[in-house]
Amino acid sequence: MPGSTTHILGGLITGAGLWWALRTSGIYDPPAAVLAGLTGCVVLGALFPDVDTDSRARRLFYGALFVTDAVLLCTDHVRWAALLGLVAMLPALGSHRGWTHRLWAAAIVPGVILGLAAWLFVWPLGQLGPYYGAAVVGYVSHLVLDRLL
Repeated sequence: MPGSTTHILGGLITGAGLWWALRTSGIYDPPAAVLAGLTGCVVLGALFPDVDTDSRARRLFYGALFVTDAVLLCTDHVRWAALLGLVAMLPALGSHRGWTHRLWAAAIVPGVILGLAAWLFVWPLGQLGPYYGAAVVGYVSHLVLDRLL
């Protein structure tokens, strides 16, 4: 079974390939700050399926969430911090290789998270589309690597 490093690299390689294809075809070329956010979504998506067990992936995932939550709280973004805390509890609702390792979850989980964000913060869903796509790409790369390796 692949480890967290393999899943991170798999997500990054898949995401970079998709970004390159979209950029060279003229479909989408985000600014550097957006690209950094998209990269973060790919990595978190690639780690998410394994956060339901004691693993390096869980420690990395929750470490990133902890730092992000602390920054949100310190900068008075309490609603974002609350949303992040709610999302962080999702993997505890199942067993390892349970619902987090299903293809439908790769489509639904990022959609629910970003849908909540859009609703809470009154954002147009179109602006969140690239972030949804990046999270799904990372998530699916994890599922594919688990099946291949």
